[in-house]
Amino acid sequence: MLALAKLTVPVIAIVIGEGSSGGALALGLGNKVLMLENAIYSILSPEGYASILWKDASRTKEAAEKMKLTAKDLYELGIIDKIIKEPKGDEEDSFLKVAKSLKKEILKAMEERKDMSPQEMKEERYQKFRNMGEYKSL
Repeated sequence: MLALAKLTVPVIAIVIGEGSSGGALALGLGNKVLMLENAIYSILSPEGYASILWKDASRTKEAAEKMKLTAKDLYELGIIDKIIKEPKGDEEDSFLKVAKSLKKEILKAMEERKDMSPQEMKEERYQKFRNMGEYKSL
């Protein structure tokens, strides 16, 4: 994660399936984090969460709901920047539509950052990561 934080080029992270554990933490350092609408992203699997919290892996569904690991939840929490819609079905055409959407978003993210200096690139990532899980007193 430290090496990723020091990069002076744009980092575009894409969650395409199940992102969890240390690898998921690193994805959060992207200048832009995209996520397929049916993917999940968390620091721990729901099975692991249930086992640790309740000592009962059978409570996986309850754990998943509490963890807020869906694209919709993470977008609302400001963890990811964009949800990439997935067409219904599993035909080759569906894959091509998702690939086309991803390409469009990657190119857009790169274009938005084309005039940023290396230091601005790093600062953008730093500020984005710092603002995650913002603490608010009641």
